[in-house]
Amino acid sequence: MSKIRILLAEDEMALGMIIQESLESRDFQVTLCGDGQQAWDSYQKSKPEVLVLDVMMPKKDGFTLAEQIRKTDPYTPIIFLTSKSQTEDVLKGFGLGANDYVRKPFSMEELIVRIKAQLDRQQLRQNQSDWLVLGKYEFHPTKQLLKLGEDVECHLTARESQLLKILLENANQITDRSLILTQIWGSDDFFNARSMDVFITKLRKKLQEDPQIQILNVRGFGYKLVC
Repeated sequence: MSKIRILLAEDEMALGMIIQESLESRDFQVTLCGDGQQAWDSYQKSKPEVLVLDVMMPKKDGFTLAEQIRKTDPYTPIIFLTSKSQTEDVLKGFGLGANDYVRKPFSMEELIVRIKAQLDRQQLRQNQSDWLVLGKYEFHPTKQLLKLGEDVECHLTARESQLLKILLENANQITDRSLILTQIWGSDDFFNARSMDVFITKLRKKLQEDPQIQILNVRGFGYKLVC
C-alpha cells in the first residue's frame, strides 16, 4: 500500500524537520519546502494528497499559495499552520479554500488527527454519488440541478448551488454567516450580506415543495438548513 503524500511548507527549518520526522514515523511520505515558491514548484511536480502550509513564508506566503492552488485544484485538503489568531485571518484562509487551521504552538498528535480527519472526509467525498439527497429532492452540486421526482428539474445558479452545498454539508447545524460570505462572495461586507439574503430567499422558494425543509435565519449567527 502506497504512503499518503504530504507537502509541508514551513520556513522555520528546525520546526519543519521535526514535523517531517514525526509524520514520517507515522508512515506518511513528506516533502519539506522552506518557502512558498519552492512549495508551489513541488506541488506542480508531485500532486500531494494533503498540503500543510505555514502562513508566513518568504517568496510566497501561505495565503497566496493556497489561492494559486485552488484555481485549478478545489479538493486537495489544505491545513494552515499559523501563529495568527485574529478571526479575520482565519476567515481569510477559509475564504481562499483552506480546510483547517492549526495554531502554533501545537502538538504533533493534534496535527496528525487533523490530517487524518481531512483524509477521511476526502475519501467520503470520493465515495459519494454525485446526487445528494435533500428531503424529497435530489441535488447535484456540479450540474447545479435540483430534482423532484423523475420529471421536475430546477436549474440553480453557480452561487445558489455553492450556497446550498455549504448549508447541506452543515445540515441541522448553524452555518456561520461570515464564513459563507467569505467562501462564496470573498468578504463579509454589508452589500454582500444583502446579496446573500436574496439568494437565501430564492433557495427557499425552490425548496418549498417539501415543507420538511427549512432554511432558518439564526439572528446574529447565521443560517440553519433543517431537513
